Amino acid sequence: MVVDQLGTTFAALSNPTRRGMIERLSLGPASVHGLTETFALSQQMISKHVAYLVRARIVIKTKRGRESVCTLRPEAIKTVSDWASYYRQFWEESFDKLEVVVNEMKKTEVRNDKKHDE
Repeated sequence: MVVDQLGTTFAALSNPTRRGMIERLSLGPASVHGLTETFALSQQMISKHVAYLVRARIVIKTKRGRESVCTLRPEAIKTVSDWASYYRQFWEESFDKLEVVVNEMKKTEVRNDKKHDE
């Protein structure tokens, strides 16, 4: 089965708690216990969110002794950024073309109005 990695990433980013966890992890690695304290959620809930982020390949979870430490994988977010940048450029170019057409239509309308006034 082919997994749509971008879809999985967007699904992971759709949750505000997970986005908050990513924001926290952008400052540096954190233990699962540390995330529990930061978000005032149960360890079980935090572990579920972390598992989702790991499945989406946004976070890497490693063991340090008895502790699980989460580290952000910025390249996963870059994939989303690259995708969004492509479509941003596409729409900006489309709007620029539309603006040219609208301006040309306005000029034509003004010329036609002047002809009718004469």
